[in-house]
Amino acid sequence: MRSKLFVPGSRPELFAKALAGPADALSFDLEDAVAENAKDAARAAVAAFVASAAVAASPKVVIVRVNDPASPHFAADLAAVARAGVTLINLPKIESASALRAAVAAVERAQADNAFAQPIQVLVNIETPRALGHAAEIAAAHPRVAGLQLGLGDLFEAEGIDRRDRANVHAAMFAVRMAAAQAGVFALDGAYADLHDDAGFSAEAQAAHRLGYLGKTCVHPRQVALAHAAFAISASELAAARRVLAAAEAMPADGRGVFVVDGRMIDLPFLKRAQALVAAAERT
Repeated sequence: MRSKLFVPGSRPELFAKALAGPADALSFDLEDAVAENAKDAARAAVAAFVASAAVAASPKVVIVRVNDPASPHFAADLAAVARAGVTLINLPKIESASALRAAVAAVERAQADNAFAQPIQVLVNIETPRALGHAAEIAAAHPRVAGLQLGLGDLFEAEGIDRRDRANVHAAMFAVRMAAAQAGVFALDGAYADLHDDAGFSAEAQAAHRLGYLGKTCVHPRQVALAHAAFAISASELAAARRVLAAAEAMPADGRGVFVVDGRMIDLPFLKRAQALVAAAERT
């Protein structure tokens, strides 16, 4: 999931085009991108589309960002989209493990009401100072948590934190990545709102890639190619990873867990990294 493209739920004319586009994942938004008086129509449009044959035939990851669990729209959102066709439900405004568990329980009830047994996993936004402080607990709070998504816009703007300072961005990225790693889930980078700042988008995406994030959120189709470039595995990286795997296979079965490749000591963490790189390359 190198790229996750936001698609406003209130713009059904964009749905098929987004599905046919190059983004690895689509995130149909019922929250911020939809005005209060358009929530019902957006919900119905998204529910109909994700249940379509076109979505069923697509290899894309399909995500729906629902409204705040404290909002009057949350239950209706889940009733509409906790069904086949949706890979992940994106939960905003989660600030504690208990809030996460309550939201997942609501997802489970909606699935049961819809007679859909396959568990839908959740992607949890980390977008407030309190959520950041509890990110590791949130990530580990329930087996349905697939990943954490960093929301720098909400996290920084309200607190007057300068996003142009890369040290600020790195600090937040690192904290969320470590929280996700502690729970064994993925981390996904958030959106970059300046549509004309390709360099800024790419710099954030490259920083996320270096920290081991899975991919970056895109708010416009033109950002998808930038995300793919930032998260591409270079030919030299891939070749080095394959040399590590080849050396591991050639190791004698004498109990040794350490060997040398290209002058570098390799043990289990490096081997796992090589395996992950090769697997990621084979998926793209």
